[in-house]
Amino acid sequence: MLIVPPRTGRPGGAAAQRFFAAGALLVTLSTIAGLAGTAALAPRWTQHDRMLLASVVAVGFGLGALVLSLALLALPGVTRNSGCVLRHLLDALVIAAALWFVVWVLVSRPTRLLGDATPAACPALLVPGVVAAVAIGVAAVVGMRCSGPRHRLLLLGGGVVWVALAGVGLGLGICRGREPVALGAAAATGVGLLVVAVARRAPRGDGGFDGDVIRRGTAYAFVPMIAMAVAGMYHVLREGEFTAVGIAAGSVEGFALVARQYLALLDVRAYARRLAEREAHFRRLAHTDPLTGLANRRALLNELERATAAGSPCVLVTLDLDGFKTVNDMRGHDVGDAVLTEVGRRLRAEPRPGDVTARLGGDEFAVLLNGATPAEAQRTADGLLAVLSAPYPAAGGPEVRLSVSVGMAYSAGTPDVPTLLRNADLALRYAKQRGKNRVEQYDSEYDQQWRRRTTIEHELRGAVERGELHLAFQPVVAVPSVRPVGAEALLRWRHPELGYVRPDEFIPLAEQSGQIATLGAWVLDEACRQLSLWLADGHDVWVSVNVSPLELHAPEYALRVAEALRAHQVPPQRLVLEVTEHAVATDLDELIRRLRALRATGVRIALDDFGAGYSSLGQLRNLPIDILKIDHSLVAEQEPATAPAPGRRAFAPMVDIVMRLGHQLGLEVIAEGVTNQAELAVVVEAGCRFGQGALFGWGVPAEHLEAMLDAATSLRPAQIPAPRPRRRALPAAPSPVADCTVPPQVEDQMPARHAQHMGSVDSAREMRQA
Repeated sequence: MLIVPPRTGRPGGAAAQRFFAAGALLVTLSTIAGLAGTAALAPRWTQHDRMLLASVVAVGFGLGALVLSLALLALPGVTRNSGCVLRHLLDALVIAAALWFVVWVLVSRPTRLLGDATPAACPALLVPGVVAAVAIGVAAVVGMRCSGPRHRLLLLGGGVVWVALAGVGLGLGICRGREPVALGAAAATGVGLLVVAVARRAPRGDGGFDGDVIRRGTAYAFVPMIAMAVAGMYHVLREGEFTAVGIAAGSVEGFALVARQYLALLDVRAYARRLAEREAHFRRLAHTDPLTGLANRRALLNELERATAAGSPCVLVTLDLDGFKTVNDMRGHDVGDAVLTEVGRRLRAEPRPGDVTARLGGDEFAVLLNGATPAEAQRTADGLLAVLSAPYPAAGGPEVRLSVSVGMAYSAGTPDVPTLLRNADLALRYAKQRGKNRVEQYDSEYDQQWRRRTTIEHELRGAVERGELHLAFQPVVAVPSVRPVGAEALLRWRHPELGYVRPDEFIPLAEQSGQIATLGAWVLDEACRQLSLWLADGHDVWVSVNVSPLELHAPEYALRVAEALRAHQVPPQRLVLEVTEHAVATDLDELIRRLRALRATGVRIALDDFGAGYSSLGQLRNLPIDILKIDHSLVAEQEPATAPAPGRRAFAPMVDIVMRLGHQLGLEVIAEGVTNQAELAVVVEAGCRFGQGALFGWGVPAEHLEAMLDAATSLRPAQIPAPRPRRRALPAAPSPVADCTVPPQVEDQMPARHAQHMGSVDSAREMRQA
């Protein structure tokens, strides 16, 4: 049963099966040889023959029992490697030596626990006795290593120990010439092998094995030593003598413990070495960016601290990839990671020896130039700009093209590392603000600008509640009569400590910090309130309000406009919402949906700064707008398309084209930025009916504009013209702008082109009135 392997389906048991089979075979052959020899020598039995046969059987039996003990160590999971086998054998030897010493004390003089039955004159019993002690030790060690139920292991270990003890009995029976003892031992051997076979084939019910040589199995070192000490003391008190057998047992115990402790020392050293390697590994991980292999922020800070402590000059260069977020959004994070990895490779190849390259996080990198002069730092920064701006290959798609913004800060005059980092970051910010794809060196002026920026952003949060905001109104006039017909509401902020804060300072900050919705709601409400007062006073006027793209794309903005009109009882057509041309470039379809929702409330829509942004002429056919505001860059164009004819003034060709396009599409056109008489003549010659700019007045308080309206109303009542017929599939709506009838003396001086347009306006007015 032990020779045929069990069909348990458990992997890793081939070695144990071979040991079990070999041990069982040796034990069986030794038993058969002992019984056969006893039967053959019985008639002429001599002491010499018995000793010889007993020695042969003892050696064979001892080897078989030892192989069976090794089979216990070869069970799956008991040991992990040859070193673990050696440790378990030493543990078993410690137990065996102690057990052998205790037994020797009990059976030797003066105790002689067995009395006259003590096998004192049978040296052949030494081998099976030692093997039996070793088998007990191995069974104990294997049992201690098991971390779960031990039923199966107890059967296996008990069977092996039983076989080893049976070998002692067989040797004793042969040596002393007692055939019944020999026969009983042989029968016991068969029973032990049967137990081992049954336990080997039984379903595995034991738990796993703990291979940790430090946490478990420490009792083997103390219990045997205590047992030997007690036994030795007892033997001394009984005035016993220590023979070679006792001394050998004690020596084996000592050498086994020393060897075991030496192996433990080797284990501790191995653990310490692995711990040091892991510590170094984790230290590298803690100071290395896992994606690019560059140093991380912590490592860079350490290098900066060392450089600062040593007083050596250094230059910190920070880099940021412009537009990297678009790569992640459009191409996916896999492509983005590939780009970052390539950036790391290029950075490692560029700096000089001794410089440190690091990834600070995201798409931001840094290079620490140790001992670099300003000229060397500038050359290095320019080289990095060129290298990192080169195209990046992308698998499965077109190559990625990115620009890079670079900021530099010098350690000279910098008190500490955080200040140096902040200076480099400020330089990087200004590189981005000034167009990107450039190198900026830190300047002390950046600190003042940054502190002012931070202060403005902080103070802006309470500006509405503190009443620091007010509106200025820039008039929109009919040309060439220069009669005010409308006004653009302009937000102004005067802080008690900062003084007057320009809109181009706080409006971008409001958009970046998310405060633009609060400011826009206040401007809309205040403009509608003022417009309602002017309308109540009888002024035929309209007011335009600028709308931020962030406000425009908010779903609740149309409801906010409708609520403001209802709260102040303002006719919707008197309110104009101005959308900058730059908003058209974001999401045209979404913009059209938002503008249609606003036009559904009855307000008019103006496209501001036309000609300075990204919109094309073809988009005008789809945009639901009513007014085009020509940017000053087109109005200021003074180069005529052709030589002026006698009696006619020069005109700007782009203004003329926009005017014709606007009239064809049924849009009213307002010329912005008119600053002098020459520009006024250009827009009048092109047929533009409305103008706005410094020539007609800057933004003024509401009472100043009201005085202008009073003066204009006293001359001639204003009327609102009907719109021009639109040649597109959009519903016609009354124009939000008001016009004034041109005095006859001015009309007589107008050229034929303008007179033709004015005639069309008058005809449209007559059609509306009819």
